[in-house]
Amino acid sequence: MKVLVTGSEGFIGSHLVEALILDGQEVKALSLYNSFNSRGWLDTLDKKILNSIEIVSGDIRDSFLVENISRKQDAIIHLAALIAIPYSYRSPKSYLDTNINGAINILEAAKKNNIRRTLITSTSEVYGSAQIIPITEEHPLCAQSPYAATKIASDQLALSYYRSFKLPVSIIRPFNTFGPRQSLRAVIPSIILQTINNKKIEVGNLYPTRDFTYVKDICRAFIFALKKKDIDGEVINLGSQFEISIQETIQEILKISGLKKKILKNRKRERLKKSEVDRLYSDSSKAKKLLGWQPELRGKSGFIKNLKKTYEWFAENKNLYKNLFNENIL
Repeated sequence: MKVLVTGSEGFIGSHLVEALILDGQEVKALSLYNSFNSRGWLDTLDKKILNSIEIVSGDIRDSFLVENISRKQDAIIHLAALIAIPYSYRSPKSYLDTNINGAINILEAAKKNNIRRTLITSTSEVYGSAQIIPITEEHPLCAQSPYAATKIASDQLALSYYRSFKLPVSIIRPFNTFGPRQSLRAVIPSIILQTINNKKIEVGNLYPTRDFTYVKDICRAFIFALKKKDIDGEVINLGSQFEISIQETIQEILKISGLKKKILKNRKRERLKKSEVDRLYSDSSKAKKLLGWQPELRGKSGFIKNLKKTYEWFAENKNLYKNLFNENIL
């Protein structure tokens, strides 16, 4: 299958490109153009895999580019987005430009080029703090940040194209993906690197719970979704169906490290009061039913095993972020 992946240079995107190549797919990877000639995490992949990928530098906001590079593709997996929630408070219009206009460029290109399968990547942030536990796909949508609002809009645009034009598009909604290569803006890498390098750990709120799902499990689900029939117009949660607080996550990281650190609250790291998502806990039964997917390692024991893999990767590559230009981009 010929698959176009946007956001390919990022955390999930680079893992997904790698998984697609190993699965025997033909991959075209859109990487955000920059003056450093950096292709993000793609540049760190094994040369055999890297040489199997057609990499295109460009911008998801350019409708002409998107339409052109999606010609003769069988499928599109759309991951490109601005994702940092704190920055969305400061620069909301840039999120509209990238997350909404970028999505409509993908949808229009898919419609014009008769793409057989389009997967739009959503986020559990669209639900806001859980009103019903566990969170099913029918849970009310509640934007608690400009970022979340733009993701709700892009999801709804995709569903409107399915309903209006019969576009074969599906919404894949991961919960709190974590693993190697994740940006230090995310809570788990931030805690791990502070554990390794600092005398203390500074965090925002400790009480929120999250449904952390390992990146390789998320990639497996995308590949399953590419191959499944009868998922057009569906919204599908991807979560571990296990929740853990930020405070307990820190304790588990400290256990893995064997180190003792002071844990300090830093108000600069807290979300705005009404913007904090207090609880995320998925119901992923639909993914199991429609895709035949569930995480390979589940529950607390599964989370700790994947957390250990993540810790070991960051410990081995602790100086990597200092040397990569892409950390300011991803």
